[in-house]
Amino acid sequence: TTCVSLQNCCADYDQFCLQPFPYSASMLGGSIFTLSNITFPPTERILCRYKGGIVIEGFVNAEGHAHCITPLLFEKGWVPFDVSTDGVNFDRSGEYLSGKGLIIVISLTAILANATRWQYYGTPNTVLGELQMTWNSSLIISAERVNIELWGYREVNSTPGTGRGNTNPLKAEWTYLYSLGKNLSNSGVFSFLPKPTQKPLSDWELGSIHVRSASHADGARNVQGLWSEEHTLAWHLEQAFRDDSTGWALAKCLQWDTYENSLPNFMEELKDCPCTLALARADTGRFEADYSCDMDKGSVCIYHPGSFHCVRSIQASPTYGSGQQCCYDKTGAQILTGDSTSGSSPDRVHEMGSHPYRVATRVPGLSHWLADVQSYFYCCLWSDHCDVYFARRSSMDCRRYEPPRSGVVIGDGNFVTFDNLEYTFNGRGEYDLVTSPDKELSVQVRTEQVKLKSGALREATRLSSVAMREGSSDVVEVRLAGGQMGSLQVLRNQRAMPFTEQSRMDLHGVFMSSPCPENVTVMFASGVGLEVRAYQGLMTVTVLLPTAYTNHTHGLLGQMNSDLSDDLQTRLGQVLPSANATPEGIFSFGASWDILNETFLFTYDSKYLLDTHTRTPDSGSGLTPALYVPEDAGGPLAEDTLRVLQIHQALQQTLQPVVACGWLPSPKNGTKHGKLYIQGGNLSFSCDDGYTLTGSLQRSCLPNGSWSGEQAYCT
Repeated sequence: TTCVSLQNCCADYDQFCLQPFPYSASMLGGSIFTLSNITFPPTERILCRYKGGIVIEGFVNAEGHAHCITPLLFEKGWVPFDVSTDGVNFDRSGEYLSGKGLIIVISLTAILANATRWQYYGTPNTVLGELQMTWNSSLIISAERVNIELWGYREVNSTPGTGRGNTNPLKAEWTYLYSLGKNLSNSGVFSFLPKPTQKPLSDWELGSIHVRSASHADGARNVQGLWSEEHTLAWHLEQAFRDDSTGWALAKCLQWDTYENSLPNFMEELKDCPCTLALARADTGRFEADYSCDMDKGSVCIYHPGSFHCVRSIQASPTYGSGQQCCYDKTGAQILTGDSTSGSSPDRVHEMGSHPYRVATRVPGLSHWLADVQSYFYCCLWSDHCDVYFARRSSMDCRRYEPPRSGVVIGDGNFVTFDNLEYTFNGRGEYDLVTSPDKELSVQVRTEQVKLKSGALREATRLSSVAMREGSSDVVEVRLAGGQMGSLQVLRNQRAMPFTEQSRMDLHGVFMSSPCPENVTVMFASGVGLEVRAYQGLMTVTVLLPTAYTNHTHGLLGQMNSDLSDDLQTRLGQVLPSANATPEGIFSFGASWDILNETFLFTYDSKYLLDTHTRTPDSGSGLTPALYVPEDAGGPLAEDTLRVLQIHQALQQTLQPVVACGWLPSPKNGTKHGKLYIQGGNLSFSCDDGYTLTGSLQRSCLPNGSWSGEQAYCT
């Protein structure tokens, strides 16, 4: 049952469904949230316990509102907490969302004014002088005076002589370094003139600024306050950096290069990039927009100037916890580092970290910054040696990329299988849309009888909810909010999950994003993706499956095997030939996929759902299944269906495999013209003055994945 239903029917609702506000908090700790749905006597002493072990004392204000302060966790995702008023029994519980840096709502952090200047401070052409930061002073509750502290992060060998490539792990250290200001007015603004530090303080090159109440001792952990985003501490480094930042950075760059040489090849287990921008945006089960280079947000690409859009792999690689990045230009072609410093660059450590999170090389944001971003500053931004950096972070092309296959169910009972068979099934009930027992994937859909705006019932059904799980992941359900409304509600393990503060969430075994109330994207660890859309009461579910699911699917979206003749296979294995299927036969096929008692994933949190959805398939009174939706059928429902079908047809066209021939270098003492390395791409070559070209003047990428002609040389 959901918290909404508990509130309506259970006297102990408050004990099991504490609702924190805000529900987002920094993984660095010190965030404060209010228990919005319960009050206590103002004199009550409360303890807040996190993940069953970390206990931090909270407080109750004069109005009886209880507040909890979050701990340092170094992890992201939903964190369970419980509350005690007697110090013994923790009998009230809830969850909050732990996150990092820019993923936290901007108003809940301390803001570095002109953050770029902070990270270039002391380099040529950067104006020195005071730096400024701001924060929302009301978020540091009951604090009239504050301290401004610098904290540093690093990962060091836990045993001398060991490192990332050895069996002994690195140790993650998050340490108070010094205070920038003490006992200051909580005005929301602070300026200071940075001074260079000396070793060992200057050895800390990555960190964050903490604004917190002055009532605590220096370096106190888990006290309420606000953190800035993590950043490279150029403004804090030693005098040698300010005297010769280019030489200092080059030495660091070469030191990093030597260290990288001792580490395993993380790229061997990364998946190739999609060949085109259109493919990268369509493969939503495996890739998401890079927030630092997003075409939907103006293509402000700080680290990849010249790129139009970049995507990152959603899941970290299994062994090394690494991440893929793929960048594209305005024409949709992939940009490679062999041609441009704007090119795609994979990451040794995934930007969002990876399980188990709280250890070195796995910490969200911070581990990635140390392994991949700090070195970019050394080699590319503070010195002119990007060739060193990109020798270790060279682009991966798309020769091994395999696009996913797609199937769709449109709200009024229209289905298009993975093998592109179209049919209509107007059964009312709950059904297996996709089931793969050996891959442990289950996607279920619920359908309701269509209710028109007039209140009359139409002799048809439409999609109202989809529930899904892969392996031991959280169960995610996405349903039409308020029955027939145009927005969606998301539930995780039968509990409503808001997206009011976050547009993306990392759950157990599944990742989700919801940029607006009408769109929800669900991504599982295997690369399975689901796009759920609502438009004027019409709900559409698109399922994207990696090629590993070939011959491993059953259900209403058929068997994914490039053979549409066996797509109408019943649960018992009987195949209805699609070429001459009758409406009655299709209905029998669809009804056979009614979900079994022991496998249902849906939430039944209302009397209507409990009364309406039994485990018996129901065609509805007088409902007649139809095989096709005529294009000339009248009414807005038919028009919306046709529009969605056309969108899906365009998606299928985008997901067609692309032949790639691989990158070709420019000839020594010459120039390569062209940067398109997929079928139809043409490259030409020329030589510098005084050199003669031998080999092919022009080469074309052929349908068999090879280049025409011969390698060009300039002699």
